[in-house]
Amino acid sequence: MACQAVPCLHLGSEPGELQATEAEHVHLTAAPPGWPLRSPHLLDSGYIIMNDALTSDVIGRRVEVNGEHATVRFFGDVPPVAGFWLGVEWDNPERGKHDGSHEGTVYFKCRHPTGGSFIRPNKVNFGVDFLTALKNRYVLEDGPEEDGKEQIVTIGNRTVQTVGFDSVIKRQSQLNKLEDISLRNCAVNGAGDKGGIATACPHIRKVDLSRNLLSSWDDVIDIADQLKDLEVLNLSENKLEFPSCSTSLIGTFSALKVLVLNRTGITWAEVLRCAPGWPVLEELYLGSNNICISERPVDVLQTVKLLDLSSNQLIDENQLFLIAYLPRLEQLILSNIGISSIHFPDAGIGCKTSLFPSLQYLVVNDNQISQWSFINELDKLQSLDTLSCVRNPLTAGSKDSQTTRQFIIARIGQLKTLDRCQILPEERRGAELDYRKAFGNEWKKAGGHQNPDKNRPNEEFLAAHPRYQFLCQKYGAPEDGELKTQQPFILKNQLLTLKIRYPDQLDQKVLEKQLPDSMTIQKVKGLLSRLLKVPVSQLLLSYESPKMPGREIELENDQQSLQFYSVENGDSLLVRW
Repeated sequence: MACQAVPCLHLGSEPGELQATEAEHVHLTAAPPGWPLRSPHLLDSGYIIMNDALTSDVIGRRVEVNGEHATVRFFGDVPPVAGFWLGVEWDNPERGKHDGSHEGTVYFKCRHPTGGSFIRPNKVNFGVDFLTALKNRYVLEDGPEEDGKEQIVTIGNRTVQTVGFDSVIKRQSQLNKLEDISLRNCAVNGAGDKGGIATACPHIRKVDLSRNLLSSWDDVIDIADQLKDLEVLNLSENKLEFPSCSTSLIGTFSALKVLVLNRTGITWAEVLRCAPGWPVLEELYLGSNNICISERPVDVLQTVKLLDLSSNQLIDENQLFLIAYLPRLEQLILSNIGISSIHFPDAGIGCKTSLFPSLQYLVVNDNQISQWSFINELDKLQSLDTLSCVRNPLTAGSKDSQTTRQFIIARIGQLKTLDRCQILPEERRGAELDYRKAFGNEWKKAGGHQNPDKNRPNEEFLAAHPRYQFLCQKYGAPEDGELKTQQPFILKNQLLTLKIRYPDQLDQKVLEKQLPDSMTIQKVKGLLSRLLKVPVSQLLLSYESPKMPGREIELENDQQSLQFYSVENGDSLLVRW
């Protein structure tokens, strides 16, 4: 849509701004697209006076103006400027100028003091129905050879000469075959004619309706009720009005497995109210809705395997316990909710909690986690094997990210993947041994001892390091020689002498280089790229160790260090391109 100036009334603007020009006095001889007119009549002035039924239809409707979305809150006169105006509340409050008041009169109310504007009706797009949007996006244009093609067909008892009849059949066939569609940002405002969707495209399984003009859950039901095979539905960024009481929706979402409701304004109570209509739902996305979990799901959401509550800043650990009994919940996404602590009161040191019994995958990125006690508690989860914990004070504030990673691995015994990087058995062993050494002196001061009969660390140490005793049993208690205070860092003691070999380039001479063990694979590639005159993107690295003859280990993660992969003095770097 081409951008154009939109005549608006703004409270608090410069004097005289409310004086509309003649060009702004819109004469509605015809309704704008999507305009819900009922029984209008035209006055000599050129304006349409609309009855009460129309007014009630317009209020609450979603509209689009020059790419910005809003909700209609008012329709009528705004003296002293003549003519009808729409009062809208913008999704983006920076787009408006006032709160719905003008010259002391409150015409409507906004959540934000600058969320409102008055706009002429003909400048507003009320959108199109589902089927119109679908045809606009998915039906191919007629080819030039089809446009002029004539056909004789019989309709009833009449013979009719047609032009382009083949193309009509072709269009219908195209829609009939669709299974996965995206109508994102297509100004869809509803289902349209009853039964039209079911007739035209009955086989649709996946629908993206994000960022459209749907205004109520009833609009969604009207669409979904015609799509009996619907499995995936994305409604993000539609500001929806949800039912205020439980409604029977048996069959409407009978096949729905994935539902995305990010930025829809839904509350937790409304989720539970609608949930009986989602009998087989497996994935539910509720990001950025200011949700507060107010009650425990009972007899609903019992089939959900993935729940995304990201960017809901009102959620705390006590609220999380209300969803802790969902029996099939395997993945929980809690990014950017502001959480800093968690505690499972039903499980002591070394025990497993009964909460979140099926939880395998947890994301707590971008939170306020700063204490190791949070990580310790995660070891109590029965099934947790994947964790993402980036951009927290505990991880982001550390100078040595590799040590932080090792400590997390050592503290959560069953973890298999951390921050999207697989934990190999060699890494786990190294992390647990380093952790055991790092806190060995603290363990001894707390009452730890190499003699099992005398090994009685105090409760404070065990609370801070609940897996330490287990690691002593697994690897043996740390010896005094292991616990000597480490010498200050000396660069030459951290250098690795490595041979550089080229398995696929036999004419290349074997080199010997000294590299810091902290050097990342990315920097190693950069060095080799300059040396060999080969683009970094083409280089593939692996290494061989005399300790593991015949085994080649890929250096696949550019962000990790040589130390991470346990590269040692005398090893060979293998370079291919």
